[in-house]
Amino acid sequence: MLTCLKKMSSSPRLKSYSNQNNGASSASDLHLSAGHTQSMAAFLHFTATTAPQAEALYILGDLFEYWAGDDDLHDPFHQRVIIALRSLSAQNTRLYLMHGNRDLLMGEALAGACSATLLTDPTLIDLYGTPTLLSHGDTLCTDDIEYQNFRKNIQSIDFKQQFLSKPLAERKTWIEQLRRHSDTEKRSKDSAIMDVNDDAVACLLRKYCYPRLIHGHTHRPDRHEHTVDGHRCERWVLGDWDSRANALRVDARSIKWVTIPN
Repeated sequence: MLTCLKKMSSSPRLKSYSNQNNGASSASDLHLSAGHTQSMAAFLHFTATTAPQAEALYILGDLFEYWAGDDDLHDPFHQRVIIALRSLSAQNTRLYLMHGNRDLLMGEALAGACSATLLTDPTLIDLYGTPTLLSHGDTLCTDDIEYQNFRKNIQSIDFKQQFLSKPLAERKTWIEQLRRHSDTEKRSKDSAIMDVNDDAVACLLRKYCYPRLIHGHTHRPDRHEHTVDGHRCERWVLGDWDSRANALRVDARSIKWVTIPN
């Protein structure tokens, strides 16, 4: 128990808000791009109407279809996303961004432009009295060994430095080719290995003292219950916006899905 208390005391938390009934929203896997007009329409609607009603918004990875580096801030499409997020933040909704597998190169320049805070993965917070662990979720898909090996390589400091040293156009071309290859690979994989591994989930929940877990990545929105060492833990999986835009709203009394029209 002492270890749990130390973890909580050293973790970033939501502050005490003036009205806890406003709640906090979480979303993941928006995959925004100029070619995804429906998800962009949903995003603009969400940031202008629903999101300002919350006291915080957590975007848990894959905000963009891909992010080639913060030197792409001035792309016209990216500017539309940034302006929408900055406007949201200006309405006193605290904004937090977490890296996903598609936008792992997001940096402080992008966060600053959006008036957002970058979070490490995972991040443990006290969400209206309930310890809640936030994660993108891809580290939990341990049965997909090929992906985990690839993830380890591209997450290395050496890879990031070498990749960011290349011209922006070359980086974009490489990423687009990688996305096409990834889409082809997924069609031949067993869908089960692309979901989370229960043992990996249990290990993570145990490490952070049995919190509620909210994550994305798998594109399988649902609520699950895990019993770990006698502790019952909720796991909420956020959906992707390619099929249907959605978010999760948490306040002091409840947690529920929010469907976003486009």
